Amino acid sequence: MEFMYIGSMIERAYEPLDEYLEPNKVLIIYGPRRVGKTTLLQAYLSRTRLKYKSAVGDDVPTQRLLSSRNVNLIKEYLEGYELFALDEAQYIPNIGQALKIIVDQIPGIHVFVTGSSSFELAGQVSEPLTGRKRMLKLYPFAQTELLSLHNRFELRQELEERLIFGSYPDVVTARTNKARIEAVSEIANSYLIKDILAFERVRNSGKIWDLLKLLAFQVGSEVSHNELSRSLGVDVKTVQRYIDLLEKSFVLYRLGGFSRNLRKEVTQKAKYFFLDNGIRNAIIAQFNPLDQRDDVGQLWENFMTLERIKYLTYASEVANLYFWRTYSQQEIDLVEERGKQLDGYEFKWSPKKAVKAPQEWINNYPGASFTVVTRENYQKIVFPKFIGITA
Repeated sequence: MEFMYIGSMIERAYEPLDEYLEPNKVLIIYGPRRVGKTTLLQAYLSRTRLKYKSAVGDDVPTQRLLSSRNVNLIKEYLEGYELFALDEAQYIPNIGQALKIIVDQIPGIHVFVTGSSSFELAGQVSEPLTGRKRMLKLYPFAQTELLSLHNRFELRQELEERLIFGSYPDVVTARTNKARIEAVSEIANSYLIKDILAFERVRNSGKIWDLLKLLAFQVGSEVSHNELSRSLGVDVKTVQRYIDLLEKSFVLYRLGGFSRNLRKEVTQKAKYFFLDNGIRNAIIAQFNPLDQRDDVGQLWENFMTLERIKYLTYASEVANLYFWRTYSQQEIDLVEERGKQLDGYEFKWSPKKAVKAPQEWINNYPGASFTVVTRENYQKIVFPKFIGITA
């Protein structure tokens, strides 16, 4: 079991899950390890009135049965059940084909699946389950979800803790900084890399770890794959492949450059953010308080970028996300594009003076918004839909 709710007080953004489950369709909850997928599944099973059978993907008999693609055997296995719940589905070879058999051959059955490795799970289920699935991504706790445990004042008071130790359930529920460091270090060292190293073409864990360290120090900055290649002593294609795996295994998030005027705006490079601040800090073994650090701006930008992504995901809002910078060094940390509407966000933990919209932004994109996001007003963009705040 991944994480026990504190007195059942912390609700995940997708609860209640009944509205997502449909007969003869597969509900897939996927995301990083240790974010609470198993707990979410078990909490649902403890409440459902459906007659269910549950299984775990690393159980060898279950693997053999489901990967057999034997229609009669699978139908017999689930005979009389209304719900099939499968945890850690990525361990089962050809799981997409097995799930297709279930939803196609057993009338009225509901299927609930969790998976932690997207390059395994998504690759196996996309084609077989076309039109037969719904996929929901689960992150470490969002500020939205922590509202069920704390009020808005208390969330602001805990911002330093979130910037340093992150928002994984095991970390949020730890009672001391020592316990938080142990929890997030265990996740970083034992779980996140596990998915990557399990991928058959990755044999050099040292280079992956060195790459993560380099990227950890470049959070909020544009990254050159050529420079990473030279620093690591590997070819550019290897760097690109490793980064792709780190994205697909929920360690990194890539943010590209925005442009509608290619001559003035930088688009060739990307920025890479960590899905959790604690993981980033664990990789560089840096857990000092904010007043003893010189990377507070990076921590704030990483935190806010991912909190905004969590909010958009859980609120089912669709937007293209970018950073914006010109060759004259005018820049905006995060740009959201919805059709013709542009919204720019600049993240400043503690601005020493008023921050104005870049003049080229104003000139090139009349009608676009610009918001400076500080620790005082950040809640306006991380959960407005959920608590009625107007951004």
